[in-house]
Amino acid sequence: MAAYTTPRDVAWPDVSGPDRPAGRVGRRADAATLLCWYAGILLIIPNHLVIAGLSFNLTPSLLLGLGLGMWWFCAQLVSNLGAAKGRNAVRTGLFLFLAANIASYGYATYNYLPGDELKAADRSTLTMVGYIMVGILVVDGVRSLVRLDALLLVVVNTTAVVAIVGLLQFFINIDISKPFELIPGLHPVAPLSFVLERSIFRRPAGTTGHPIEFGVLTAMVLPLAVHYAFYRPLRQATGQLSAAWWRWATVTLIGMGALISLSRSAILGLVAGGIILLPTWPPRRRVRALATIAGFTVFMRLLVPGLIGTLLSLFKNLGGDPSIQGRTNDYAAAGKQIHDHLLFGRGFGTYLPSRYGPLDNQYLGSMVETGVVGVASLVIMMFTAVAAVRASRRVSEDVVTRDLAQSLAASVVILIAAYATYDAFGFSMATGLSFVLIGACGVLLRLSQLSRNAAGREAVP
Repeated sequence: MAAYTTPRDVAWPDVSGPDRPAGRVGRRADAATLLCWYAGILLIIPNHLVIAGLSFNLTPSLLLGLGLGMWWFCAQLVSNLGAAKGRNAVRTGLFLFLAANIASYGYATYNYLPGDELKAADRSTLTMVGYIMVGILVVDGVRSLVRLDALLLVVVNTTAVVAIVGLLQFFINIDISKPFELIPGLHPVAPLSFVLERSIFRRPAGTTGHPIEFGVLTAMVLPLAVHYAFYRPLRQATGQLSAAWWRWATVTLIGMGALISLSRSAILGLVAGGIILLPTWPPRRRVRALATIAGFTVFMRLLVPGLIGTLLSLFKNLGGDPSIQGRTNDYAAAGKQIHDHLLFGRGFGTYLPSRYGPLDNQYLGSMVETGVVGVASLVIMMFTAVAAVRASRRVSEDVVTRDLAQSLAASVVILIAAYATYDAFGFSMATGLSFVLIGACGVLLRLSQLSRNAAGREAVP
């Protein structure tokens, strides 16, 4: 197969209109700018804080996400708002997942639902629509690799801030709930609790809803932090801090955050991500990475005595772990629900943990709530994203783009592994960010196709 370079300035044509001053190109806000704001709000403002004065619990990030979805819809109706047109496998995967969730909602609400389950179905479906529309906007709205770098750097830098908060919670038990309660226009719908306990340690959540979410969030962003640590983006293009010390500091902070979460999901995700990344690196970098991992493990063991032992104990006695037994005790009831609603499930969000018990496995939870159709669309969406960036990597000769593609593949594979160990869709930050990363896979696919088509046209005499 022929290989094609994907330079950083490859983009689909600018269609913002003939009256737009040439000197201002690149300085006006675009879809990537709005998505940067979305990522920052999503990761910083806890999901327990909702907009006051509404009868429906609506978080600021969800409101913005729905607005971005409306912008995408309007951009598809005209040709002067800069949104990409044409086929894209990742966008198709997102649409399939959207259709499956809407079909499940229609099936569930066709018959009677208790009031609390109906309200949960309404909010859960609307929330998922917001996530999916953000992912679709990423696919069609991020116009170049430079703008993709800008968006992903916001994700990395903001996650590093979340990790700093988690480290402060872990080491000195800092309480961040009071400042958030003072944000005007927002009010908590549940107690703002950011620290739990495991063994002799505090389990921090950063600004997320739970230590497991904190662990998965940091684990899935770590491959991107490593990518940008090795490959410095153009400061003038991204406008973000790119000093070497900060790039490697983000790797350290995010890696420490994943460990101190004391989460099986995070550790399994890190292992899965390492399996995807390490074989594709040059031998010298691979050796250095393994040595760094070993040194980092020793450093964490000395810094926090007992931490590594506690992490290892999470996997030594899985059969006798009360938390594991509690999760599997509800599988029989879930099996009955699957039998009764095999195709479309009982409705997204209707399997209330307070009534039926938790299901700490997203694939099982999706099977119960959205049926075979929902699980199949979820798997297709995620594996399509991985296949898209793998295809982008194969056709590109640009070493930076190839490494970014593999890093995104590792991030999505971390999600695929983590979904088997926690109920991902019950946590808004990690889930919302996962759709941003899936959309980023679609951006790479589209830009590699543009680059390949351009190379093909140049080859024609």
